[in-house]
Amino acid sequence: MTQPTRAEVVVVGAGLAGLAAATRLAAAGRDVLVLEGSDHVGGRLSTDRIDGFVVDRGFQVLNTGYPRVADLDLADLDLGYFRTGARIPGEGTTHRVVDPRSRPTTLPATVTAPIGTLREKAALAAFSVRAGYLPVRRLLAAPERTAEEALRSAGAGGESLDRFLRPFLAGVLLEDGLETSSRYLDLLWRSFVRGRIGLPARGMQAVGEQLAARLPVHALQLGRRVTGVTPGEVRTGSGSVRADAVVVATDPATAAELLPGLPASAPRQVTTHLHVLPTSPWDEPLLVLGRPGGPLVNTVVLTDAQPRYSPDDRALVASSTLAPTREADGREEIARAHGVATTDLAHLTSITVTGAQPAAVPPLELRRPVDLGDGLFVCGDHRDTPSIQGALASGARAARAVLRQLRA
Repeated sequence: MTQPTRAEVVVVGAGLAGLAAATRLAAAGRDVLVLEGSDHVGGRLSTDRIDGFVVDRGFQVLNTGYPRVADLDLADLDLGYFRTGARIPGEGTTHRVVDPRSRPTTLPATVTAPIGTLREKAALAAFSVRAGYLPVRRLLAAPERTAEEALRSAGAGGESLDRFLRPFLAGVLLEDGLETSSRYLDLLWRSFVRGRIGLPARGMQAVGEQLAARLPVHALQLGRRVTGVTPGEVRTGSGSVRADAVVVATDPATAAELLPGLPASAPRQVTTHLHVLPTSPWDEPLLVLGRPGGPLVNTVVLTDAQPRYSPDDRALVASSTLAPTREADGREEIARAHGVATTDLAHLTSITVTGAQPAAVPPLELRRPVDLGDGLFVCGDHRDTPSIQGALASGARAARAVLRQLRA
C-alpha cells in the first residue's frame, strides 16, 4: 500500500490508545491515517499461535469493570470468564477466596480461609464496598499514600495483606512493594468490584483488531515505522506525510524519542512461563497466588476460563514472576501450586516483557495533558492509568482535543 503524502490527522501507533483516538476521529468525518511500525494492531496486546495454543504476550486479561470497556463489543469478543477471587496456597492444600456475590455457597470457605483474622476480613470487605460504591470524586479526594499504607490504615494488614492482597495486586501492578498510589488502588479495586475478568476467544489482540475494523479502508498502514515527528509532519522510511494534527500513540519509550522532553517511561516488567498439562487439575477458573517469599506471583489454568485457548482438551497454564526467570527455576513451584508432578508440565514458551507498564506511584497524575501545542498530541496509558482503561481513556481525550483544534 502506497504511503500518502497528506492526511488531516496522522496517528502514530495502532495500540489501544491510538485506535481509540483514530476511530473517534474517523467517526467524526476526519481524514485519518494510522501508521504502525509492527505487523499487527493492539500494541502490547499481541497474540500468537504456538502448536495450536492461543498465546498472549504475557498474562493479560480484560476487566469489564473498566468504564471505557463500554466502547467495545464484548459479545463479539466471546469472553470466557475467571471466577472473582483466588486460591491461596497452604500446607499441602489450597484455600479458596471467592466473591460471595457471584457464588454465595463459597462464603463459608472464604470466611474460614487462612488469610488473617475475622477483623481483617471484615476490613477487606469494608474496603471493597468503599472502593466499589463511593463516587469517584470522593475516592480521589481522599489523602494520598502508598497502596500498602492505605490497606494497613483500612485494617487489611497482617496475613490478609501478605498472603492475599500483596501477591494478588503484584500480578496487576507488577510490583510487590505496594508502592503504587492509593488513589490508583481505589480505582483499580473499584473495577474488580464492579466487573469480571475475561479472555477473548481469539486472544487479547482481538481487542485491538475489533477497534481497527471500525476504521475506513486504507486508513491503517502496518509496517510503517515512524522515524521523526515535527509539527505538521510525520517521517517514515517511505517519506513524509503532512498533517494538520499529529497524535503520537506509542509506547512510552518511543513517545519520549519522538517528542523530546516528554516525561514517559514504563519501568515495570514481567516474565510469564506457559506450560501444557494433559488436563486441568481444577474444577473452576481461579487464579492461584504465589507463596509469600516464593518465586511466583501467580499461576493459572487459562483454559479453565477460555477453553478456546487450547486446540484440544489439554490445559494451558500461565505462571508469572516479576523478575526475569528461567523456566527451570519455577517449574517445581508451578507443579506444587497446581498439585501436579513436574513431569506433567510440558514447557510451551516463556515471555519476558520489559516496559510492560508505567508506574503509578504517588503523587498520581491522572489525565496528563494530551495537547502539546503546535498541532502535536500524545496519548497512551502513560497519560492516564497503567491499564487498558488508561489507554482507551487517553485516546478518547486526545481525539476530543484534536477535534477542538480542527474546528478552531
